[in-house]
Formats: sequence, C-alpha cells, structure tokens
Amino acid sequence: MSLLSVNNVGKAFRSYNPEWKRFANWFGLSVKSTEERWILRHISFEIHAGEAIGIIGQNGAGKSTLLKMIAGTLKPTEGQIQINGRIAAILELGMGFNPELTGRQNVFHAAGLMGFTSKQIQQAMPDIEAFAEIGEYFDEPVRIYSSGMGTRVGFAVATAFRPDIFIVDEALAVGDALFQAKCYERINLFKKQGTTLILVTHSMGDIVKHCNRVLYLREGQLKADGCPRDISNIYMDDLFSSHKKKLVNQSVVETANDVSDVMGGIEDNFNTRPGYRKEEHRWGDGGARILDFLVRAENQDYPTVIMSNSKTEFYFKVVFDKGCDDITAGILLKTHDGVFLYGTNSFLISEGKQVISVEEGDIITFKFVFKMSLNAGHYLMSFGISEGPQELLVPLERRYDSVLITIDRAQNFWGMVDFEAEFGLTESKINVQ
Repeated sequence: MSLLSVNNVGKAFRSYNPEWKRFANWFGLSVKSTEERWILRHISFEIHAGEAIGIIGQNGAGKSTLLKMIAGTLKPTEGQIQINGRIAAILELGMGFNPELTGRQNVFHAAGLMGFTSKQIQQAMPDIEAFAEIGEYFDEPVRIYSSGMGTRVGFAVATAFRPDIFIVDEALAVGDALFQAKCYERINLFKKQGTTLILVTHSMGDIVKHCNRVLYLREGQLKADGCPRDISNIYMDDLFSSHKKKLVNQSVVETANDVSDVMGGIEDNFNTRPGYRKEEHRWGDGGARILDFLVRAENQDYPTVIMSNSKTEFYFKVVFDKGCDDITAGILLKTHDGVFLYGTNSFLISEGKQVISVEEGDIITFKFVFKMSLNAGHYLMSFGISEGPQELLVPLERRYDSVLITIDRAQNFWGMVDFEAEFGLTESKINVQ
C-alpha cells in the first residue's frame, strides 16, 4: 500500500461577483463563478514509504499549491488525495507563531495544533530548545527575534517528532549555512528511519543529493517523473532552451592545432570516441553542432583512468551553421549521480573577458585545462556552445552528461575534492624529565 496517493488532482481558484455567491456555493447552492483559473490539473502519482521525492518547476508551476493540498491546508477542486500516515509540513518556518508569545510558548501552541499532548511536548522540549540554539531568547517574545532565530525554532518544533511524510517547501533557503547543514542532518536521519521526504527547491544540487526520484511540474501539469539526473536535464532543457536565457554553468577558447591529427576533418565522430555515453542529453536552439571531443591526460588521449590531481585537457570541436557576433563555450562536470561539481565558460576565465565572433561554416576547437583534484570515482562531463551576452545566453548546442570520466588516486585524503593541504609544526614539544 502506498503512503501517499494523488489521483487526478486539480486545483482552481475562482472569483465571484458579487462575493456573496462564494458563500452560497459553500452551502451547496449551484452558483457559477465569474472567473475560474486552474493552477493544477490531472496530477496523479504515488509515493511509498522511505522514498525521497523532489518536486521541481519554475515559479507558478503549482509546486506550493500541490504541497498545501497534500498537507491539508488547501482542498483539491477535483480528484482525491489519500494519506496513510502522519505528515509534518514546513511550508514556511515560523508561520503561525504569535509574536507576543515566547519561543517556548509558541512551541506548545504549534505542537499542540499538530496533535501532541502537553506531556509529549514537555518531554520533547529540551531537545527542541537544544536544536534551536538561541539561548535565553527561547523565553523571550518572538517579536524581537531575527528571521534566523524564528527559522531555528520553527524547524526544531516541526521536526521534534518524526513523521511518516516530511514536506519541506524552500523553507531552508532562509537559514544560514551552518543551520541548513544541521537541518539536513536531521532530514537524513529521518530518511534512514523510514520517513518519506518531499522536497521542493530550485537547487538542483539539493534535489540530486537528497532525493531518489523527482516530479517535474510545468504549467500546472506533471510533465515528468523519474530519477534526479534525467529529470534535472529535462528541466534545464525547458528552462534554458527558450530565448529568455540566464547564464548557466558553462572555460578558455583556443584553436587546438596540436590535436588536429586526432580530431581532423568535419565528420561527427563524437559518438565513436572512448568514454562517450549514449545516455547523453543533447539539446539546443540550433546554429552550431558539437562534432567531436578529446580528453588528454599525462600525454595519453582518451585515458581509461585519470590519476587524481593530473592536469587534464578537454577539447571539443564545433561547426557553426550561422554567423554569430558573440559566442561562449562552456563545460560542466558532475558526479555520476548528477551533483554539479564545477562549471565555467570561455568568457568568465579568458583574459580581458574576450568576445568571440564566428562566421557561417567556421569550425573551431575549444580547449579547457584544469587539474582533476577529485577522489576516485566516476564523473560526467558536459559541453556547450551559446551565443549572446552573458546575462542572456542562448544555447545553440548542449551535450549534457555525454562523457564518462574515471578518476583514481593515492590514499592521501578523504571526501570528494583534494584541496592539497599542507602540514607543518609551528613549535617543538620538549619533554622535561
């Protein structure tokens, strides 16, 4: 049995003129609205115990409306939502706090509304106070709190009792970095204990890191449902393939004459190169095509394994089907499960922020060089070519997650990135007998 079932759910907001017709409608009278605007329509999915679900979409796609219906603060206009468990929803940290009451008093009030007894709240109070970490302000009126203090108390009380379903809607974005890390530690603990997580955020890094499934809402419809890496690619495709562009993670342009023997000609050899992934996500507005790539490390082309901290060269060849006054080449490196590690572009790192122009039929090879200061593992490289100013880039061609890179290393650090730390002693220790 699913923990949450959403079946053909829709939500419409209606206007009435005069307004008394709205009240008549509440009492069962059939009154037609003056205006009807559907925010969500035909939404269906199921969530099972222990899943971590991300919900993504542009502003206005209906994400928060969907969560409010799941949490019970809004009723669907059509369809059904069935919940088999207890929900804790953080739609806005501190929402509903009485500013004249103290933090402690608001905890009693908020937890009481969640259905917990005074005895249960009292038993949990030391942990709530300790997690919030606001000291003596816990017994001061909330009206003198900073927004960060209210956030701390709000999250502490919302997570004082482990729920079956835990909903977070962008709420952690207002907290400081240390507090966010602490919150995600608790969220991860809940997940290990069997809690289902539903997370709404615009941070694709958080989605990939914390979720194993993603729902993508677009214009009130459920467009896609699948693994984070694939759905985030579809989302970015939709987000950036229109002409309302923003700079995305995209390093420096040179004509790579020294690799012409490897990447000569105008043939499209991209798909035949070692490391190519047929699961790549290829998209763009057109006007340029990425035909070939080369990875070179330690004087070896297309190495099967690259040693950590090796200086590595990445080349990709582009043919332009039209002239462009301002082009930008970019790269993006991800972990194998989709976490963004590094991205840059030719404009950002070139000397003098140079502007590159091309003519129709030009073939240019772009080169990026950096040290692969990563731990052992598998990584995904993406290439892209765009035109226009940096604040309004138009993607001509993107080849996302197209090349698999394998890193090996010496056993000299833990984690994901090698910061090449140095060690020394600043004073001697003298033993006196």
